[in-house]
Formats: sequence, structure tokens, C-alpha cells
Amino acid sequence: MDKFIIRGGNKLQGEVEISGAKNAVVAIIPATILAQDVCRIENIPNISDVSIMIRILYQMGAQIKYINPHTLEIDTRNIVSSTVPHDLTKHLRASYYLLGALLGRYGHAKVAMPGGCDFGVRPIDQHIKGFEALGAEVTIDNAMVNACADTLLGSPVYLDMVSVGATINVMLAAVKAKGLTIIENAAKEPHIVDLANFLNCMGADVRGAGTDVIKIRGVEELHGCSYSIIPDQIEAGTYMVAAAATGGDVLIKNVIPKHLESISAKLIECGADVTEYDEAIRVKSNGRLSKCNVKTMPHPGFPTDMQPQMAVLLSIAEGTSIISESVWDNRYRYVEQLIRMGAKIQVDGKVAVVEGVEKLMAAPIKATDLRAGAAMLIAGMVADGETEIEDIEFIDRGYEDVVDKLLALGADIRRVPVEKPFTDAKQVL
Repeated sequence: MDKFIIRGGNKLQGEVEISGAKNAVVAIIPATILAQDVCRIENIPNISDVSIMIRILYQMGAQIKYINPHTLEIDTRNIVSSTVPHDLTKHLRASYYLLGALLGRYGHAKVAMPGGCDFGVRPIDQHIKGFEALGAEVTIDNAMVNACADTLLGSPVYLDMVSVGATINVMLAAVKAKGLTIIENAAKEPHIVDLANFLNCMGADVRGAGTDVIKIRGVEELHGCSYSIIPDQIEAGTYMVAAAATGGDVLIKNVIPKHLESISAKLIECGADVTEYDEAIRVKSNGRLSKCNVKTMPHPGFPTDMQPQMAVLLSIAEGTSIISESVWDNRYRYVEQLIRMGAKIQVDGKVAVVEGVEKLMAAPIKATDLRAGAAMLIAGMVADGETEIEDIEFIDRGYEDVVDKLLALGADIRRVPVEKPFTDAKQVL
């Protein structure tokens, strides 16, 4: 196990290249199962979630070939198992996408309940509702989700709540179902559109992705293809907030500015300068930023995955800000870590009141989940003194080469092993 040590006070300056989107690739890799062919995927981020998903497919019988560090060829012709055990899924929330992909290919799937970050109850009832609408029988036994259908039939699917996971899973199951599937109240995130484009590249007929109604006309078979993953919206947003919080000037390259509009709007409201280019965005700030209120919403609203990072910026902004979390029940677990650093934040249910302080002070802290970990990185960079961040395996799940990228921007950060504490008195005798 490792930890990060950050000495704060440096302004981030320079350029940073954004990697492929984590939330897209963890859906697209399982989707290759549907092709029963060879798929070449480019712009793959080097993160632990991808490594785990690749290992799952390999152990299921897929052949994996790295063309270069960011390009994979995945051959799913020899996958013979439609069962994925718990030891493969316990570290990865997106493992539930294997349900839709395996159900779509074989008509049956058995996948252990997923793992990943823990910031509230994340039921899969909407996923199950979608599978059942397509004609599958779904049971849960000993933490294994079993889905089985003699024939999948296209059907209307109305999601009771906007769910990215359920939208993706129904898409995966429906692309080879007989007839027309219409998903209403569908999620509209950029990675939904990216998955739809990938499926269509394999020969599927998916229309309406990016709106709240997605229509899928089933096809008999799919084929391999070459595809490049979109840039990561949340990684880009994290560097945008880091640049603003540190009083820096950073050009963030390989982005789609349209995907970042809600983040840009809040940074501008706080007093940062944001300039958009065709495939880049520049964030610059000088002096203390101002308060603003943030409410997380499904896309195109402010992303819940950017809420912890924004909270760090607001914790040192002038004035009192209010954050309202409308997506997850327990996303403020990281607040305790910021309070250790001198932040003044009060949480009441899904609302956090942030009273800005002039500066944060270094302290031993930890990452409580992936995006909270990114927030701790920003907190360490703006704090006085040397901050140690533990449990950084969460950060590795979604941020490629984060140390190298931050070093190139002028941050003082290093990764060091965690010293194991004494657990046996005999060790000191």
C-alpha cells in the first residue's frame, strides 16, 4: 500500500492531457462480449478499474492484446462462461454491466453483486426492472444476480429514476433483442452517448442517446470494430478545479468543452477565468475566489462526481456557500477529512453549508472514495504544510498518472510506501 505526500502552496501552471473516460470504458469493455469478434479500443486510460475489468474478461476466456499502453484488442469469440464470481467483482462497481452484456449474448447471466466506492445505497432494482421488461427472469441468491430468458423481446422500459447504470445495462441487453426497445427517462451523460456510438459501430441500431428517450431496434448479430474512447469529463473537471483553487493557470487538453459547461459556469461564478478552445479549456485564477451555491444534478447539470472537488475550492473561497447533493445519500463522508484541515463545513442530510476560511492546514487524511480522493489531492495542494493522504487505491481507480501529471504542473507531490505498524509485541523485543 502507498500514500501521497503533498507540500501545498504551489500554483498549478502549464498543460495537462486528459485521458480516456473511465465511465465510458468500463461500459464499453463489457460491451465487446456482444460482438463475438475482435474489437480494437483506443484511448484507454491506465487505471485500476480498467485493469480489473480486463482481468475479468480474460478469466472468462477472452483474448487480450495490448497494441500500446492505451490501445487494446479484445477477442471475445472464446468466452464460454456466463458466470462472474464475487472475487472478480468486489472491487468494481461497473461489473454489473456484465449482466446486460452476457444476457444479451447468451440469454442468461450470473454475476456477483458489485463492489466499488461506498457512499450510499445503490440498488440495482431499475436494472432488474429493465431486464424483466425484456422478458428475463431475475433472482438474487447468495449475493449472485441470476438473469435468464428464453428469448429477449424489445419492450418499452420506463426508469423510475434517472440511472446511468440501468440505462447502460438495458442498452446492452436490448441491442440483440427481437423488436424495438424504448428506454424512457434515460440518463443523458456523455458516456451513454459514447457507448451508443460504440454499439452502433459494432452494427447495433441505437438512436436517441443523449436525450431522455433511447430507441433500440434489435439486430441478429454484431461484429468487431475499432473505436476511440471520449476524453474523461470528470478528470478534466478535477484539473479545472485544481487550477482555480491553487490560483494557477492551466491549459487542459484533449477535452470536449461542451461536456464541461456546468463546471465552467460555476468556476466563472466563483471568479475564475475560463476560456474554451476546440479541444482544450484554460482555467486561470488570481486571488481569492468567491462563494457560490452548487446543486448536483444528472447531466447536463453539475456532476455529482465533481461535488467533493468543488467543496474544497469553496472551503477557501470568500463567503458562505451551500452544496445540495441530489444524487447520492452519503456523499459527504469526505467532509470529516477537510474539517481536520481547518475547513468549516456543516452537513445536514444532503445539504452542506461551507463557510470559507483563508487557508487549510496540512493534516494526515485519507481518501474515502474515488472522487473524495481527488478532492483530498486538491486540499493537499492548497494547504499550508505537508499533507499525507492514505487509502489512495481509490484514486488509482479513476486517475491515470496523477503524480506525473501534477508534477508537470508544478505540484510538490510524491508517492511513498505506507510503513506497516507493529502488530506483534515480539517485533520490538
